[in-house]
Amino acid sequence: MNLFRKSALVDPEQTLPGRSESPFALSDQHVVLGTPVITDPESGTIPDGYEVAFLGLGCFWGAEEIFWQKDGVWSTSVGYAGGTTPHPSYEEVCSGRTNHTEAVRVVFDPAKVSYADLLKTFFEVHDPTQGMRQGNDVGTQYRSAIYYTTPEQEQTARELTKVYGDELKRRRLGDITTEIRPASETPYFYAEEQHQQYLAKNPFGYRCHANTGVKFPQTA
Repeated sequence: MNLFRKSALVDPEQTLPGRSESPFALSDQHVVLGTPVITDPESGTIPDGYEVAFLGLGCFWGAEEIFWQKDGVWSTSVGYAGGTTPHPSYEEVCSGRTNHTEAVRVVFDPAKVSYADLLKTFFEVHDPTQGMRQGNDVGTQYRSAIYYTTPEQEQTARELTKVYGDELKRRRLGDITTEIRPASETPYFYAEEQHQQYLAKNPFGYRCHANTGVKFPQTA
């Protein structure tokens, strides 16, 4: 086992070459929500006024399940974000040589659930202080990440990260290591079909819900 991948990203020049297009065939319909899985705001496949959030919080199987259950979430998918290798496979991501994190793509109606509410859930259901791991899952693909799509999302992400970070420091639980970057810098690549809505297809499958046990503080 290559131990380097447990704690650090590799130089972009050393990442795998990937491929020019996705080799994976994906279902058109979300197994749970019945909505499209592959969507694009510019193509009209997302309803007007809806937004997209990209979040990394450990193993994406359990992470996706958490968000598809939230009121106001229209569609979810799992994939790879924050890395260099184009259209990577799951095995390549797990090798530590693509620099991707396992991510959930959440399409939501901000009139029913705010981006802030999604981020509060995000912080509560994983441990954002663990760096390149979540619980027993060790590797750069398990790092905590927020990839924002609008200036408003960035402002919210940074404000709420500070609020939650201050609360964790007050409790002496460590510093937040969550990566915050614009989604435009880090293309999202859909994962293979077997990973999409994995826990709906495999109800007794693996869930990593490492967390701090700290609720998000009440804010004015």
